[in-house]
This record gives sequence, C-alpha cells and structure tokens, in this order.
Amino acid sequence: MKRPAWLVAAASAALLFSSAAPAAETVKVGVIGPFSGQLSGSWGTPFRQGMETYTAQKGPLSGDIKIEYIYRDLPTVDPQRARALAQELIVRDKVQYLAGFVSTPDALAVASVIQSAKIPSVIFNAAGPTIVGKSDYFLRTSNTLPEITVPVARYMAENGLKRVVTAVADYSPGADAEAAFKDAYGNSGQVIESIRMPLSTTDFGPFLQKIRLLKPDALFVFLPAGPATFGFVKAYQENGMKAEGIRFFGLSETQESDLQQLGDAAIGLETSYIYSAAHESKVNADFQAAYRKLYPNGTVNPATVMAYDGTHVLRTMIEATKGKKDADGAMKAAKGLAWESPRGPVKIDAASRELVQNVYIRSVQKGTDGRLYNKEIKVFPPTAKP
Repeated sequence: MKRPAWLVAAASAALLFSSAAPAAETVKVGVIGPFSGQLSGSWGTPFRQGMETYTAQKGPLSGDIKIEYIYRDLPTVDPQRARALAQELIVRDKVQYLAGFVSTPDALAVASVIQSAKIPSVIFNAAGPTIVGKSDYFLRTSNTLPEITVPVARYMAENGLKRVVTAVADYSPGADAEAAFKDAYGNSGQVIESIRMPLSTTDFGPFLQKIRLLKPDALFVFLPAGPATFGFVKAYQENGMKAEGIRFFGLSETQESDLQQLGDAAIGLETSYIYSAAHESKVNADFQAAYRKLYPNGTVNPATVMAYDGTHVLRTMIEATKGKKDADGAMKAAKGLAWESPRGPVKIDAASRELVQNVYIRSVQKGTDGRLYNKEIKVFPPTAKP
C-alpha cells in the first residue's frame, strides 16, 4: 500500500531530527571596560587582545560548548553606568558571567547586582582591596593595591631611602596606595609630605616644584596609566628631579602600552608590579608568540595578561559546569585553581578569591634594539591574601 506523502515527509523529518547532534551549548560572557576613549589603549584593547590570544592559543572548549563574549564600553570611571551595563547584560543579554572592570568604583557598583543574580565575575584590573569581599561571586586576576605597594615600600627601605614624599591621585585607589605605603614603610624613614593630586590635573609642574624644594631622597607615585602618567613623568624630568638624584618609585606607571611614548625620560624609573613583558619563562615566550601572530604591531602589557589569565579562569568554570548555569559550582571550580601564567606561578586563594602571585620590582632600561623595557631587578614571592 502506498503511504500518503505527508506521512513519508513526517517520518523523514523524525529520522532527521533524531539523528542530528544536540545543539551546542552557548555561554554568554559580558565584558565591561574602556573600549573607546583615552583609557582604551592601556586597558580596553589589551583586555580584548588578551582574551582573543588565550582563545586562539588554547583552541575550543572540551565538549560541545561555545562562548560568546559581549563587550560593553565604559570609557571613563562611571559607577552608575557600570551598574546599568551589568544589569543590562544580565537581564537582557542573559549572560552567565561578567568580566573586565578597570576601576575600583565601577567594580564596587556592580557588587550587589552580581550577588543577587548569582553571576560569577572575574575582575581583570580594579585593585581596591575591599572589592572581592563585597560579593561571593567576585574573584580577581589582577592584584590589590596593598599587594604591589608593600613590596616597593620595603624595597625603598632596604635601599636606605630615609626621606620620602608620596604623591597620589586623589581618589579612593590613591588613598589606598598612600595608606599601604605608609604602613609598610613604617619607621624605616620619614614621609616628609603626602600630596594628593586631582584626577583632572593635566599640569603637574607645581606639584613637582613643591616636591623638589623638599629635597627628598625619593618619591612614591600612584597615578592612573595614560595621560596622567605622561604629564607627571614629563614634569619630573623638566623639573630636574632625576638629574638631582631624587628617585622615582611607582606601580603601573611604566606599563608597556605607554613606555615607548614616555621616551628616555622613563629610563631609571622604578616600579612594583605583577608582570613585565621582559619576564623570562617559556610560558611567557609562548604567550607572546601567540599574541604576535594575532597582533604583529601590538604591545603586550600587564592588562593583556590579566585578561589572558581571566579567560583561563572563565573557561575553567564553564567547563567544570558543562556550560550550565551553576554559579556556586563555577566558583567552586575556581577556588584553589593554580597554573603557570606568563607572569609566573599563580593560584586563586580558596578563602579570599584573590590571586597569589609574585610581585616584581622593575627598572626601565633601554635594550640593544633601542626600545625601553621593564627589567626585573627583585622578586617578592607570592603570599596568600589575609
């Protein structure tokens, strides 16, 4: 008996769908950062490049899981906008994870949002020491300000620098850096002046003139990377402080995205940070080779590595939960996670959810190729966060 055409078609369709592979699980990750404006070169672009380098180097996830990264631009420090973007990504775009965050105020603004929605969030940079504790779903692949400030204070004390001036940007991270420096420097010498400079400052000459008249042995500086650093280093040079032997110590002021533009005025500047592109290891060499394949004219800087490592953590959580929404399972997979990063050995402390890592004292030098680089001159080994 001849079957009706509709029955043949239905049977064929049933066979087709029963033999088809299950649909791929797509996990959405929202990334908030400065992808335009003055901060994009130091932070937003390196974030994206670090994530893409990791993906290209490591290949697809195990199983049938795909990741979709949704980038949202936050060009300036704007806590209200950061919170709105996080809510939009969670409610409208249905992301399972968040990442990025350059500034402490922006990260703090989203803490209650991710806590109530149970969204694991990887902080790529924001370094305020209290951030991670504000939500059970925060973890960090950068550093805290005390973590990188304490080593430079100890290093200055070891070098017999007795009269010091601190000069920091006048916002909460600047205050955190100043407090951490004073606490670690302790009775090793005297902080003869503490100067706070408005974030909007473009002319640092008056501040440097005042510091020069104080005749300190050294200067501890904390400024946001980018235009503020350019202006301060230029004023430091123009006011003759380098020539007079007043040493410059900072944190991220000489990161690689800015270094060549700073020029020879940067030679000899000393900083304390978690990564130098000149770090000697096979993992760093392999990472940079993978980076150059994608971005032959790009510049690796610490923000690139923060996002690269952050992507490792995100993918570990996604694989551990098989792409399903399981915030607590994802966080469990991240706690205690250890790996070899381009910066050196790292581990997410299970209790604090902070990264345990080396901190390097670096000095800007000029290579035989004429390019400036951050030479590692002392390593402070990793310690767990309190």
